[in-house]
Amino acid sequence: MTQHAKSWTLKPGAMTLGDLRAVWAAPAKLILAAEAYPVIEASAGAVQAIVAKGDAAYGINTGFGLLAKTRIPDEKLEQLQRNLILSHSVGTGELLSDAVVRLIMLMKIGSLARGFSGVRPLIVDTLIALYNAGIMPAIPAKGSVGASGDLAPLSHMTLAMLGVGDVRVNGELMAAPEALAQAGIAPVVLAAKEGLALINGTQVSNALALHGLFMAERLLEAAMVTGALSLDAAKGSDSPFDARVHAVRGQPGQILAAQMYRQLVANSAIRASHLEGDERVQDPYSLRCQPQVMGACLDLIGNVGRTLLIEANAVTDNPLIFQDGPNGQAEIVSGGNFHAEPVAFAADTLALAIAEIGALAERRIALLIDATLSGLPPFLVRDPGVNSGFMIAHVTAAALASENKSLAHPASVDSLPTSANQEDHVSMATFAGRRLDDMAHNTAVIVGIELLAAAQGIDFHRPLKTSPHLEHVHHQLRQKVPFFDADRFFAPDIEAAKQMVLQGELSSTCKNLFAPLYA
Repeated sequence: MTQHAKSWTLKPGAMTLGDLRAVWAAPAKLILAAEAYPVIEASAGAVQAIVAKGDAAYGINTGFGLLAKTRIPDEKLEQLQRNLILSHSVGTGELLSDAVVRLIMLMKIGSLARGFSGVRPLIVDTLIALYNAGIMPAIPAKGSVGASGDLAPLSHMTLAMLGVGDVRVNGELMAAPEALAQAGIAPVVLAAKEGLALINGTQVSNALALHGLFMAERLLEAAMVTGALSLDAAKGSDSPFDARVHAVRGQPGQILAAQMYRQLVANSAIRASHLEGDERVQDPYSLRCQPQVMGACLDLIGNVGRTLLIEANAVTDNPLIFQDGPNGQAEIVSGGNFHAEPVAFAADTLALAIAEIGALAERRIALLIDATLSGLPPFLVRDPGVNSGFMIAHVTAAALASENKSLAHPASVDSLPTSANQEDHVSMATFAGRRLDDMAHNTAVIVGIELLAAAQGIDFHRPLKTSPHLEHVHHQLRQKVPFFDADRFFAPDIEAAKQMVLQGELSSTCKNLFAPLYA
């Protein structure tokens, strides 16, 4: 995908994670590369030829699932495709966010435009028109098992193309016919194969997992910053970040994480103040082993990104149209690319990283409020007893860390047969991806509380300063949240710190430091 000012040119099969991050973060006009249209047209022509020939072909002139043996007359093929969408629109729950829906639509456009799905250019162009008009189909979050494609949620996406149901425009719900009319978009009538091509595929599972991935990247950056700030607040040692320690182990994420920690804490006056005469020999693991834990999370997040990027560029509907059949004829082949097991595994492992980032941050909060470990005032407040300080803020962090442990249980190990046992093993990838948002918000609160606690600890060391990087973060926080001098309504402070984590503000001025994460 190539960026042109405020537009994107999509080359099917060639998206990068940077492209996907940009689409997730903000809308921009989408243009499909001109070279995609001939292959789309050829694939649609192959379907029309199959219909004209009259041979039974799954999803083109047959029923679906266990009804695949039922032959459908040609005059009912349009009705078959429309009925497919209406009957499969059975989602429930809250609507997916615009950011996730943008990713779904983008990946579906890219998949169909590769020319293996048998849809007309009209279908791809209509999806692009909806996307560019900011018409986001109202897609309920629940109702997919991540196999046979994300059938229910993708059916809700397709409803908007038919002018049925609701959509969201500028954050407001409105009827699809009204939104299409205002944008000058004509509802489509689906031809043979097109409904199935639109609702088969892993785009919803993958979009949810990508959303979790991009949240995890922000959490990783923020937690490395707050972990470094906690190190100085507790007057910990930077010796465990020595490059030689990590080189002899050889884990690439750990080596990179240690390098980042060294840069984050470099030139700290607080650290310089206790280089000599410090009676402590070793810090607790939550300080000392940050490169080992966060480096492992870094590696895991990188592996997940590679899997999800492959899936974002993939063709995952069924059946597929290949132009290299016997005697040069198009051939329709039934397979199972709609099975989202790679996405399920990726989302499950990503859940481990999100949970561990929060778990380690919670331990550092516990350390900071414990005067016997941190050397700071009990519960990080003057006049403890009269003031409870950070006592119950830590309880909130502990509650969320515990909740994440339950949410981190793998979804991919579960399977319930569907479609009268025709679809007898499913991935549960959609839930695997969907629960990542809850986990990420939990961890963002934990890291936000650590930010507040560590900044409080730094204030108790004044006039000594921490490193330049960390002083800037401290200053950003104090612009929004004052020093906690006595008990006050604490929830707004926590929400402000959480939003700083979610918005990437803790690393905004040192993006070059974190650039290797995305190499």
